[in-house]
Amino acid sequence: MSTHAARLIRPDGCDGHSPHKRRTLNGAAMPTGPAPDRLNGHLDSRRFRSVLGRFATGVVAITAVDPDTGEPCGLAANSFTSVSLDPPLVAFCVAHTSTSWPRVRGAKVVTVNVLAEHQQPVCAQLAGRGGDKFAGLEWTGSPGGNPVIDGALAWIDCAVEAEHQAGDHMIVVARVLQLDIHADGGPLVFFRGGYGRFADEAGGLEPA
Repeated sequence: MSTHAARLIRPDGCDGHSPHKRRTLNGAAMPTGPAPDRLNGHLDSRRFRSVLGRFATGVVAITAVDPDTGEPCGLAANSFTSVSLDPPLVAFCVAHTSTSWPRVRGAKVVTVNVLAEHQQPVCAQLAGRGGDKFAGLEWTGSPGGNPVIDGALAWIDCAVEAEHQAGDHMIVVARVLQLDIHADGGPLVFFRGGYGRFADEAGGLEPA
């Protein structure tokens, strides 16, 4: 059985490989780089972002219908994960400064849209502040009545069960009510401060 190694392809041409040379320590390869930076005993926020940015994530759009206005509302996030199978739980994080989350949170059901590799403009539109975030976007209603954005890979209807304050963000835990696959394609990926897609030398990912 043949296999192919996947690479992250970024719009700026960077393929995600580190440019740093490597040295060995007791025969083991070790990455080189600057020493950790600390300011007044705390980690430098830029260093924190740089290091954590090496963990690739997907990107989701969290949507709802504002119960006060009846208009669609939403936000983009890359801090999304499954939590539990029994009961079925997922989690995501939103910033305390988010002006969209209070509107989304007001709905009884929120919907997670898993964004596809071509949906970076959708992510940018939903990540913006103010204005009509759904202007020009095509969508259909989920069973919970919320926007399922055309081209999204999957949708998950869920109900918020708990919110935990964590630093400058809120960790939101939600129970999955319904979910389904929506479209085919590759995922939108966030890595080292940029967006990209997965590909391999053969032009596609073969199943294992």
